[in-house]
Amino acid sequence: MPELPPRAVAWAETMAGHPDDQLVRAHAEPGPGIAAGRPVLREQREEWEAGHLRSGATLAVGAGSRAIREEPDPERTCFERDRDRIVHSTAFRRLAGKTQVVVFPTDHQRTRLTHALEVAQVATAIARGVGANATLAEAIALGHDCGHGPGGHASEDAFDAFIAEGYDHGPWGADVVLTGLNLCAETLDGIRNHSWSRPAPASVEGEIVSWADRIAYCAHDLEDAADAGIVDLADLPDDVVGVAGRTRRAQLGTFVRAVIATVSTSGSVGMAAEPAAALAALRAFNYASIYTRPDSIAQSGAVVAVLRALVDYYAERPLALPPDFVAADQGQEGRVRAAVTYVAGMTDRFAFEQAVDLLGWNPARLPRGIGRGA
Repeated sequence: MPELPPRAVAWAETMAGHPDDQLVRAHAEPGPGIAAGRPVLREQREEWEAGHLRSGATLAVGAGSRAIREEPDPERTCFERDRDRIVHSTAFRRLAGKTQVVVFPTDHQRTRLTHALEVAQVATAIARGVGANATLAEAIALGHDCGHGPGGHASEDAFDAFIAEGYDHGPWGADVVLTGLNLCAETLDGIRNHSWSRPAPASVEGEIVSWADRIAYCAHDLEDAADAGIVDLADLPDDVVGVAGRTRRAQLGTFVRAVIATVSTSGSVGMAAEPAAALAALRAFNYASIYTRPDSIAQSGAVVAVLRALVDYYAERPLALPPDFVAADQGQEGRVRAAVTYVAGMTDRFAFEQAVDLLGWNPARLPRGIGRGA
């Protein structure tokens, strides 16, 4: 057996921790401690919420309202369980390989996963600032984009052709992708209705996430585009810069404080006219300069072509699907829906590799950045 390097030996020596007469520690020397006392369990945190959150906030009670009844967790509130289930889910992990703005992002560009984390940060900041349930807001934010397919919003255009009611990533995430997690009704409602084109969410926390999503992507999509040389921050319109500045940090601070201020004075989730106009102007600048620039339109067209071809392939060959995705209803509609479900769950890399391997797709026809081995 080869001799192990010193670092591997040192790591192996910590296998059992550092025991003494009473307990096992992580480190050889005792670290900092905290006053001993009874564990802080779910019921105590529920009591804290009832005594500290403002009227209108969503309170966690027992196991929560779920499609399949569960016993309450001893340690975690129902919304803490939802957050944990989302974080540990395959759908959430796959967001690391899905487009935010740039297909097949480089090391420093946002993915759907980092976007979800940034939305969660904004949402919890607002929720804490107004006395709403920050845990529910975090759970909704982390799960809000789990229904997105590969290639960003272009995947919705691709899958619309196959789904009678149309493919909307919010309802698809809540009603298809995350159903196996048995999440609370409030969490699913916030995920289902976070987009501004959807009906209003049923909870104040869902409304907060709707704002947090727009605030986060407007600021970070601009930062990504500037870093990639797509836009010049010097070109930002004065009605954005004068109110919210040029940087992500300044913009986030302005818009988060604006929502908190509006909720604090009116009780409604929104913004005063001036910061709302600045956010709208920032989004309009991004729309014209990033999302609908010629390269983006070409990229979206290539994504749509690839994903529709993959759905057709699997709908015609249902046995090529993994067993978990084979439709119980083997009629044409069932086969197509199963194919969409499978393809929608793919990461960018896997989808475009499948197009090459299964369909003989010419790598030169793939969205930019894919065929170059980026």
